[in-house]
Amino acid sequence: MGTEAVHTVMKKEGMELVAVLDYKQIGATLADTGLFPTSYTAPIYTEMAQLVADTKPDVLVDLTNPHAVYAHTKEALQLGVRPVIGTTGFTDEQLAELTQLAADKELGAIIAPNFAIGAILMMKFAKEAAKYLPDVEIIEMHHDQKLDAPSGTAVKTAQMISEVRQAKQQGHPDEKETLAGARGADFDGMRIHSVRLPGLVAHQEVLFGGEGQLLTIRHDSMNRGSFMSGVAFCIEEVVSMKTLVYGLENII
Repeated sequence: MGTEAVHTVMKKEGMELVAVLDYKQIGATLADTGLFPTSYTAPIYTEMAQLVADTKPDVLVDLTNPHAVYAHTKEALQLGVRPVIGTTGFTDEQLAELTQLAADKELGAIIAPNFAIGAILMMKFAKEAAKYLPDVEIIEMHHDQKLDAPSGTAVKTAQMISEVRQAKQQGHPDEKETLAGARGADFDGMRIHSVRLPGLVAHQEVLFGGEGQLLTIRHDSMNRGSFMSGVAFCIEEVVSMKTLVYGLENII
C-alpha cells in the first residue's frame, strides 16, 4: 500500500512527495532503497518532528499498522500536518481524542477503513438495504498477512447498518456452537466472519436474508491500485477541512 501511494502522489498533477517517514533507516532517499526509480529523490526520515521541520508537508499519508498509526496521527496533528489514515484498529477513545485534537487545531483529518470507492458504495448500499432486511451477516476476506480481524471495513459496515437497524439476535434462540467461534463475531446480533487466505486482497459480502429471498452486496479489490483513487481524493479534500472525518462515505 505504501509503495502504491508513493507512485500515486508522484504521478498526480498538483501533488509533491516532499519526504517519507520510515521506522528504520533504509536509505537517504527513496531511490537508495532500490525499490523505486532513480528520479524518486524524496528524503527518508525516521523522526516525524525532524521531517516536518525540514520539509513542511501539508499532509501525512499513513498506511502502516494499528500499533503505530495512532501515535503518528496524534503527532502529525500536534505538528500542524493534516493526516490521511488508511489503517484500522483505533479504539473509540482514541477516535474521540483525535477528533477533539483536530477540532482544537482546526485541521482536517481523514481516517478511512477503506479507500476503494466501490467499497464505500457497498457500505452505503448495505445501510440502505438494512432498513428493509434487518437479518444480516458479513463475510470479509483478506490476505493472510492482515493483522486485524475483523477488518475495519466490516466493522464500519456493521456500525453503519446499526444506525438504521434495531439490535436483535439472529438465528434460532436455542442455537449452540459445537465449535467455539463457528458463528463469527457478534455485533448487535449481526454476525461477522473473517477469512484469511493467500491469494486474496480485500473482499467483502454483506448478506441480507428475508422470507424466500437472499440479497448479497459484494465488493472485490483485485489489487492495491483499487485504493489509490480514494487516497488521492482524500489528500485533495483534507487540505480544505477543519475537522476529523471517520469514513470516506461521509465525504463522498
